[in-house]
Amino acid sequence: MGINRRRFLKNTAITGIAASAFPLSTLAAENSGVRPAPLMPVPHYVETNGINMAVYEKGQGPAIVFCHGWPELAFSWRSQIDAVAAAGFRAIAPDQRGFGLTGGPDDPLQYDMQIFCDDLAGLLDAKGIDKAVFCGHDWGGAVVWAMARLHPDRCSGIIGLNTAAGRPAGLPPAQRSEPSAIVMTPNYYVATFMQPGRAEAVLEADVRHTFDFILSRGGIWDKQAFAQMPEDSAERQMNLLEMIQREDPPGDPFMSEQVMSYFTETYQATGFSKGLNWYRAAPRMGQIMANAAARIEVPSLYIGAENDVILPPSSADGMEDFISDLEKYTVLDSGHWTQQEQPDEVNRVIVEWLKRKIA
Repeated sequence: MGINRRRFLKNTAITGIAASAFPLSTLAAENSGVRPAPLMPVPHYVETNGINMAVYEKGQGPAIVFCHGWPELAFSWRSQIDAVAAAGFRAIAPDQRGFGLTGGPDDPLQYDMQIFCDDLAGLLDAKGIDKAVFCGHDWGGAVVWAMARLHPDRCSGIIGLNTAAGRPAGLPPAQRSEPSAIVMTPNYYVATFMQPGRAEAVLEADVRHTFDFILSRGGIWDKQAFAQMPEDSAERQMNLLEMIQREDPPGDPFMSEQVMSYFTETYQATGFSKGLNWYRAAPRMGQIMANAAARIEVPSLYIGAENDVILPPSSADGMEDFISDLEKYTVLDSGHWTQQEQPDEVNRVIVEWLKRKIA
C-alpha cells in the first residue's frame, strides 16, 4: 500500500492582568490536561457569568476581543493578536465556553447565544472595559454579530470573519447573488452534530486525523472543484463525519506541526462534547434574538473568503438592510480557516479598518 500523504505530512512536519484574574498557577486545576497555547501571551483567568474564562491578552489601547469558532481555540488568533497589539490596540482572545483551558458545564442548555454574549459582557466587566470591538470567526462570528444586538452598549465595532450577520426577523429574505452549492440532506454536518455521542465517536477516534482533515485547504475548500463533485457525494452534502472516517479524506493540511500538535493534544484532553453543545443549543437562537435590537448601529466589517462553501461571501448579501455602517472585503484563495490560512491579508484589512473607524 502506498504512503498516505496525510500521515506523511503529519510525521514530517507581557500581558495585563485584571484585578479579578486568577494567577497562572491555577490553570492546571481549571481544565486538567490542557496546557497554555504556544506562540501566545501568557494566559490568565477572569470570572464571568458563572465560569472561569481563560484569556490571552497583549497590547494597550482600544480593546479588540477575538472570538474563535468550532473546533478552534483562542490559539486560532495567534497571528492577529501580535499584529493588532503592534498597531496600538489591546488584543484580547478568550478560550470561549466549552473550549480549551476554559471548559464549561456538561449541560447543553448552558450553551446558547444569550449565554455566550453574557460571557463576553462579563469579560469586559472583569477588566473594567466599557466597550470593545468584537471580532469573530465561524461560530465566534455569529456571537459577535449577536453582541451588537443583545449588548449594543458594550460594542464599539464588529468584525465578522467568514460569518455573516443573521438577518433580523421581520425583514424580507435577502436576494442572494449566488446559490449555495451544498446539497442539503439529513447527512449535513450540523444535523449529525445534534445527536449526542454520534459526532464524538467519530471525531475522537483519532483526533490528529480529525484535525488533519478539518483544518485543511483544498478539497471541500475549493469552490470550483466542489461544484463539480456529484450531488450524492459526502462532499456536496457536507457530510463531515463520513469524510473524516476515510483513510485519506479530501484536502491538505497547511499549518505547522507545532500548531497541529497543540490542537490535537488539547482536544485529546477535553474531548469534543462541550464544543458540540454550541450546535445542540442552536435551535434556541431564534427565540433569543426575537427581542433583540433590529439594527446594528456600530461600524461593522465583513470579511469573506473566496473558497468557503459553507459561509460564502454571498451569505453577506443584504446585510446593508440592517447595518448602518458596513464594509465588505473578500480574501481570495482562502477556504474556511481564513485568519490562519491568509494571516497577513486578514491582519492588513483588520488593522486598516480599525485605524479608520476605531482609533
